[in-house]
Amino acid sequence: MAQILKGKIVSNKMQSTAVVEVTRLKRHPVYGKQRKVSDRYKAHVSEVIPEGTIVEIKACRPRSGGKKWEVVKTS
Repeated sequence: MAQILKGKIVSNKMQSTAVVEVTRLKRHPVYGKQRKVSDRYKAHVSEVIPEGTIVEIKACRPRSGGKKWEVVKTS
């Protein structure tokens, strides 16, 4: 089963590619305080999706050097 992440589209300026920012909470190993950590993934899209849209991305085979995800669902 492929890994699925939920995030927000922050850039759609490339052809058939969108940059999706995934934010999660990470706990400090010693002090226990939680902080927000965000990662950005390049994902393949078949149609143009506006910036700010919440989407789900799924891991897939590498489509290019930096694009290893694809958008599967928009909300």
